[in-house]
Amino acid sequence: MSFVDRVGRLPEGDPAPLYLQLQKLIRDAISSGVLEQNEMIPPERDLATSYGISRITVRKTIGGLVEEGLLTRRRGSGTFVTARVEKNFSKLSSFSEDMLARGKRPSSQWIARTTGMANSDESMALGLAPRSIVQRFTRLRFADDAPLALEFSTIPGHCLGDPEDIGESLYEALEKHGNRPVRALQRLRAVPFGSDHAKLLDVDTGHAGFLIERHGFKADGSIVEFTRSYYRGDIYDFVSELIDPN
Repeated sequence: MSFVDRVGRLPEGDPAPLYLQLQKLIRDAISSGVLEQNEMIPPERDLATSYGISRITVRKTIGGLVEEGLLTRRRGSGTFVTARVEKNFSKLSSFSEDMLARGKRPSSQWIARTTGMANSDESMALGLAPRSIVQRFTRLRFADDAPLALEFSTIPGHCLGDPEDIGESLYEALEKHGNRPVRALQRLRAVPFGSDHAKLLDVDTGHAGFLIERHGFKADGSIVEFTRSYYRGDIYDFVSELIDPN
């Protein structure tokens, strides 16, 4: 069955601009499940031919749906229906645990694993004396091979062994050394991605994302983790449960 047969044809006599009409067809097809997560959308030239409209109109259609987060462009591959991931903001868990709980395969690309003296920001964030030894971990995080987050973690030097021995999960490594955090404070804010972050996350410069700063604490109140994570806003949803105290 062709894409047009599945999604539908442009309505006759509709005065709305053509790109809005096609956006509605695709949007409705996504919401109804006709188009599934991670499904590839036909190339612009094919859509233009199938619907008898210009490629400029198709490009405007796709661009709007990408901005809405319904479609995702993957460089060198095409345009796909976005597979969104929910992150429970009230549960303390690692990226790997989150992905496995949702049936996705987590993986990481190490960018840097280093040991050095804490700078002023790290000393303050971790409650360390100036020039204390820390370990720094920079990773690109994937789910089912799609880049979702860029993560910068700083850990006090005494909390882990050799940084080269860290596997897929930093929290698993901390747990092995008896230093896994039991609670955390997180701050989230919206940010546009700069060119360096955008390139790593396979999105355009200025793409909307989330920056989460996390301070992880042990039961004795000591801070064992300071992490800055940049998440793609077109794929990640953050949810939390609210309870009426009355």
